[in-house]
Amino acid sequence: MPTNVGHRALTFHPHGCINVNDSWPTLVGDSVPSPCRTSGQPGWGPHRRHRSAPGPTNCALRALRTLRCLHTPHFHGAAPRNPPTAPAHSVQRERTPLMNRGLTAQGHKVVRHGAVLAVTCLALATVVSAMASLNVALPDIARETHASQTQLSWIIDAYSLVFAALLLLAATLGDRFGRRRALLGGLALFAAGSVAATFSSEPGVLIALRAVLGVAAAFVMPATLSTITSTFPREDRTRAVSIWAAVAGASAILGLLTSGAVLEVWSWRSVFWVNVILAVVAFIGAYVFVPESAEAGRQRVDTIGAALTVVGLGVLVYSVIQAPEHGWGSTRTLAGIAIGLAVLATFVAWELRHPHPLLDPRLFRNMPFAAGTLSITLQFFAFFGFIFVVMQYLQLVRGDSALMAAVSVLPMPAAMIPSARLSPKLAARVGARRPWIAGLIAVAVGLSVLAELDKTSSYWLIVTGLIPLGAGMGLAMTPATAAITDALPARLQNVGSAVNDLSRELGGALGIAVLGSALNAGYRNTLDTEGLPAHVAEAARSSLAAANIVGTRTGNTTLVNQARDAFASGLHLALITGAGAAVLGAVSVAFLLRRSPDTSDSADALDGVATEG
Repeated sequence: MPTNVGHRALTFHPHGCINVNDSWPTLVGDSVPSPCRTSGQPGWGPHRRHRSAPGPTNCALRALRTLRCLHTPHFHGAAPRNPPTAPAHSVQRERTPLMNRGLTAQGHKVVRHGAVLAVTCLALATVVSAMASLNVALPDIARETHASQTQLSWIIDAYSLVFAALLLLAATLGDRFGRRRALLGGLALFAAGSVAATFSSEPGVLIALRAVLGVAAAFVMPATLSTITSTFPREDRTRAVSIWAAVAGASAILGLLTSGAVLEVWSWRSVFWVNVILAVVAFIGAYVFVPESAEAGRQRVDTIGAALTVVGLGVLVYSVIQAPEHGWGSTRTLAGIAIGLAVLATFVAWELRHPHPLLDPRLFRNMPFAAGTLSITLQFFAFFGFIFVVMQYLQLVRGDSALMAAVSVLPMPAAMIPSARLSPKLAARVGARRPWIAGLIAVAVGLSVLAELDKTSSYWLIVTGLIPLGAGMGLAMTPATAAITDALPARLQNVGSAVNDLSRELGGALGIAVLGSALNAGYRNTLDTEGLPAHVAEAARSSLAAANIVGTRTGNTTLVNQARDAFASGLHLALITGAGAAVLGAVSVAFLLRRSPDTSDSADALDGVATEG
């Protein structure tokens, strides 16, 4: 290793090494050489172009710097005679912590995990709240647009259905072309569709625009969780996922509260303006803080699998929603349900053969993964079905305003948020299985209590049901979500995000369809319209809102009271159905996790399954 520094000057390489050159020794980006006035030897001067002061200090400093750099692995014994171009930043800046500077050594922005979590949770809240926030406005929509109970179901469920049907395809496109792009594009479409909805006045147009919002949400939601799981280190991921899960659960209620507040001043169209504001703020935050991420490989998109998903879910949900009008035992209803299930079975068979499936059915061999997926589906089946039913009950049966109806359900998120944060601590102490099952049982208990509501029930009965419902949702959501993501290896985290989101939205879409259909069937079968003119009877049977309008205009208080009793009967049937779904989820989780396998082993096993597939 050359050590001659007499006449050949040593210059520092940008990476911290020394280059040998005939020019004066230079610390690149820090100082320029100047001759020593007394000895004639090179000296070290400041960055400004003047000679350094004479004396032994500069020579000692030069020697120390030389010895330090001679021991670095980057030392080159023979360097080019022309030293490399000095970097824009100094050596001192190069040693500044990257987090403080906001840039990596390659010039990329440092990921700010707090900002990323805040932005993704805001985007999540925007699309999740849209599933529930419009429920508060259903009575106003029914009065202004003359929508029937079936059309009201479609106004709510068109969003959830398209959301769920396109979720896997949208997640795949986001993984291929960039999750940040998917997030930004989805938020932009969501804002544009919400603006268009503010000018609609027909139920059919509103249903179509809600479907457009569902397309946008399908791109937004998988990008949020996959961004978190791919950005956060594994030791912080559970905490971030628990916050994400709490936001996912509480956003529906917070959306109801916000909608109720604006409906006190403006019409139902103001709900869509709230969507616009949230989407724009989330878009700006995502543009500034969220890093781009995508899969390295360019896999072929499974368009046939996506089409089978859309057709199968569409036919199935359509048949369920229309069942009260056509009859549950009618040929049309049974044939539609059979066709929908057959198409979904074809989707499973197709995915087993496709080299790059949207969703590999073999992943469900993993018990925690299967338990988490089933639990999330059944939880949100009950949850969103409950929101759809209870908002109409509070306003149309109890006579509450939109804001009062939203405030009335606040005990549920008040119990949900702390229980969601407590759940990881309980899981770390006693395992995930116990709080998970306890949460699902609490959901069933809460819905069973709420099923006893009628037009004379006190608010304390509502609170008695809301508290266990909210606490149970919080306890069960976090371990279920973590089971899905932790069961998968790192390279399949995008699949976990998509499956989690699909389970949530599919459960919500089916819950609104099934519980809404049960409500409609119970209402229509119980309402006595004997002696009423045909057109009046048909209007009263279409929805409780229509019955209230007809009864008020004609002064027929008997019809109004009978319609409210009939609605309470339908509510009982719907919420008992939701409670049954929660019990089924608890039994399924207890069975699938009876051996409590380790998630790390599960992840390795699933990695092998995916590789073989």
